[in-house]
Amino acid sequence: MARPSKLTEKQWSEIQHRLMNGETPGTLAKEFKVGRTTITDRFPAGCRELKELANQIVSSDAQFKALPIASQVSVMSLVDDLKAISMHLAGAAKYGAATAHRLSGIANAQVEKIDDAEPLGAQSLETLKGISALTKLANDSSVIPINLLNANKESIKIINNAPAMQTRTIDPGKLSDAALQELLDARA
Repeated sequence: MARPSKLTEKQWSEIQHRLMNGETPGTLAKEFKVGRTTITDRFPAGCRELKELANQIVSSDAQFKALPIASQVSVMSLVDDLKAISMHLAGAAKYGAATAHRLSGIANAQVEKIDDAEPLGAQSLETLKGISALTKLANDSSVIPINLLNANKESIKIINNAPAMQTRTIDPGKLSDAALQELLDARA
């Protein structure tokens, strides 16, 4: 387990803000009396990604405002539809995972009914058929959750490697077009 930081969350927030404004990790490290690597470990890319995202938002906002009002309404309607699709797919993934879990548990409980002395007897064969059907249904139910996890591998790595004090979430509204299409294809 990592050692607790010498800096408070407020100090870390200030460092992040100042990095975004162009100050260097070395300068900030001296001021806050920590090693340069302490800062670069916490903000490996400085704040380049945040700056790029901010620039994309500003650019998109300018492009949006340049559209005629009717087109702006159409764009916002499409945005709302895409967000709804993402939320519904995330919900489907959650229910699919729960269904897969429950069906796997039921199938596992049925294993007790197999006669060890005569596993291929009539009674055991019927039980095995039921277990097979339940297992197939469980696997089918897990397709959407698995695809959603695969589409968000990088986000999951970030979550799993995040310091314990930080909480991060996956925003299904930020799925890439390719990931969204893969989920839609898997759903069909």
